[in-house]
Amino acid sequence: MKTILDTILEDVRHEVAAAKTSMPLSEIQARLADVPPARDFAAALSSSFGLIAEIKERSPSVGPMRADNVRSAPAAYATSPLVKAVSVLTNHTHFGMDIHRLAEIRNQVSKPILRKDFFLDEYQVFEARAFGADAILLMANVLDAPTMQRLHQLALELGMEALFEIHTLDEIATLPCKARVVGINSRKFQTDSGFVAAGQSSAKDFSLDTQVFHLVDKLPANSIRVAESGISAENISSLASAFQAALVGTSLLRDERGILAALRDFEAALS
Repeated sequence: MKTILDTILEDVRHEVAAAKTSMPLSEIQARLADVPPARDFAAALSSSFGLIAEIKERSPSVGPMRADNVRSAPAAYATSPLVKAVSVLTNHTHFGMDIHRLAEIRNQVSKPILRKDFFLDEYQVFEARAFGADAILLMANVLDAPTMQRLHQLALELGMEALFEIHTLDEIATLPCKARVVGINSRKFQTDSGFVAAGQSSAKDFSLDTQVFHLVDKLPANSIRVAESGISAENISSLASAFQAALVGTSLLRDERGILAALRDFEAALS
């Protein structure tokens, strides 16, 4: 059975191949000399509980975000004391963004920037740093242990951090021993249901299973623990005692009152 993850990864491979043709690795590497030093993603998440606030145009699980919220997100995140870092989706086919948008947002926000994408290739790691990313996402349900280790080591050599993402207990065992930031994602990628068709929208996200957050006690000792997906102002306080951060996107970007009102709800829930 073909899952939504299979579809996304197939499209990612096409995007990476096109990027390599448009900007060869040698050109990407040449850009590294002019990139400002990476901001410390792990340190930003260590000070106090906060958000990794996301920017994306749309999502396969619910459809389009609110355009006004997407436009105002960089400025809102830059000034919010609750936002510790910013996640930028760079997968164009399914999320509507690209690496050039990441570079633009990095210039607007002084906080660490996470390149959130489906990393498969070393080219993507070099590209992330060349366009200003301070951290990358490495998914244990996408990468085998040796590949995850190799991409992590390259990220470290380039001055970046990695957010490792797990969905199951078995995936925790595949994490590199140097993993510092580990997230539990409640998104059920290994399915073909719960996701909207292209051009459609859903008021509710049916692709979540937040019960997986109970694995937090199984994460590596001393790791910075991040809750991902399905996070709202209604459940954030119940997660704050077990996690150091939460990655939040849809609930901020689809709020009809605007992104500042959505952020105030999170601040009130944690006060």
